[in-house]
Amino acid sequence: QVQLVESGGGLVQVGGSLRLSCEASGRIISNYAMAWFRQAPGKEREFVAAIGWVTANTDYLDSVKGRFTISRDNAKNTAYLQMSSLKPEDTAVYYCAATTSVVLTSSRYRYNFWGQGTQVTVSS
Repeated sequence: QVQLVESGGGLVQVGGSLRLSCEASGRIISNYAMAWFRQAPGKEREFVAAIGWVTANTDYLDSVKGRFTISRDNAKNTAYLQMSSLKPEDTAVYYCAATTSVVLTSSRYRYNFWGQGTQVTVSS
């Protein structure tokens, strides 16, 4: 089992930045692909970014490319999401997820473990 705990969310103005952290316990994450999803009120949970565990390759939602960066520090058992140039439409609860899938995936159904989420609110 992997337990994931997100932190770093909060209220930020348009154009601001935040860094989300996802700390894992129970298992080391070096053998897990890590991802961030988000869910706005009344909307489906959507993929934001993922990073593989074999080659550390990455994948992003088109609307966050160039603004968000996913990274991982296996020594600290932690994944990160650096968010810049934030927009009101980025407002959501952000969830960290982990999967043993070797193939990087944006499907939420392929992720076995989830955190409890952290709220990000971008005010205009």
